Amino acid sequence: MRVVIDYRPALRERSGVGEYTHQLVKALLARRDPGLELTIFSSSWKDRLPSSPDLAGAIAVDRRVPVRLLNLSWHRLGWPAIESLTGHRYDVAHSLHPLLLPSRGGAQVVTIHDLNFLTYPERTRAEIRRDYGPLARAHAHRADRIIVVSEFTAGEVVREFGVDRDRISVCGSGAPDWRPRSAMPRGGYVLFFGTLEPRKNIGGLLDAYETLIAGREHLPDLVIAGKATDQARGWLERIGRPPLSRKVSHIGYVDPADRQKLYEGARMLVQPSFEEGFGIPVLEAMTVGVPVVAANRGALPEILGEAGLLVDPERPESIAGGIARMLDDEAFAMRAVEQGLARSRTFSWTRTAERVLEAYQQAIAYRTRVSCASA
Repeated sequence: MRVVIDYRPALRERSGVGEYTHQLVKALLARRDPGLELTIFSSSWKDRLPSSPDLAGAIAVDRRVPVRLLNLSWHRLGWPAIESLTGHRYDVAHSLHPLLLPSRGGAQVVTIHDLNFLTYPERTRAEIRRDYGPLARAHAHRADRIIVVSEFTAGEVVREFGVDRDRISVCGSGAPDWRPRSAMPRGGYVLFFGTLEPRKNIGGLLDAYETLIAGREHLPDLVIAGKATDQARGWLERIGRPPLSRKVSHIGYVDPADRQKLYEGARMLVQPSFEEGFGIPVLEAMTVGVPVVAANRGALPEILGEAGLLVDPERPESIAGGIARMLDDEAFAMRAVEQGLARSRTFSWTRTAERVLEAYQQAIAYRTRVSCASA
């Protein structure tokens, strides 16, 4: 089976979609399947494909084409076909976002991580607002297979796009290969990890922390980790002023090689997002042995299960109460650690790769049936 994957989401700073893309490619290559020929495609005017042992065994195709120009042509014109850019033929062309990777003959697979771009377009970047909302429904119906990262997102795709559930494969993230820390850190900080964008509810988290600062004599620092978007300016200015300036810091984007250490120093992870299609930081925290306070929205309850505390992201007092309970109730926090460690072991990139390969086979079979029916 000849497969091409659009690796561009992982080309620069690997946040949610980029991390999923990289780890999926790594897991597919780790199988050393002689029947799989995997090509990773990238295009950028200035950023080149990284040289990484994780990518050994893949055919790498790197073109110096500006990302925005290629996206505009692909999304609006369906041109050029990936075969023209790579010089190879494929059985499967896999896009890691909701819009198709144009292919002359390969089965087309899209991965939909969430539909936040449809529900809250004002919370998304300009290019996503321009293309995803108007085009994603039509591309989903044209796709030979749709991959989603959670049952929550599967339900959203069925409800919003009217796609049959049997055309969707759930292939969630796997847990990182990190060892649990030996003990809770003395002191430690409260950690938020994610791109600073509106759906992450940074404002609600800061409101909650102001409440805690006013009502508690001893309170750990809040460390906000993640790339700041253009919409983050107000939050960063707020962090620089009292009362938050003495208890809250923003450390920016964290390289994947440094993320385990960041979690190991945390007293807890707080993920108060309005919506997540999966929530990789929650799984990463559980893997290390960090208790989690998360929003009761989107896929977060599905990922966390009974291994943490769910709060209402619309109510800062609920977020503050969840943080306070995790700080004050040591027995509860330790149960969350134990249950989180056990739950994290049910998530595997090996299993994800197996499910993705099954989805590829289903995509090929579906394309063959459609072609025969129209002949």
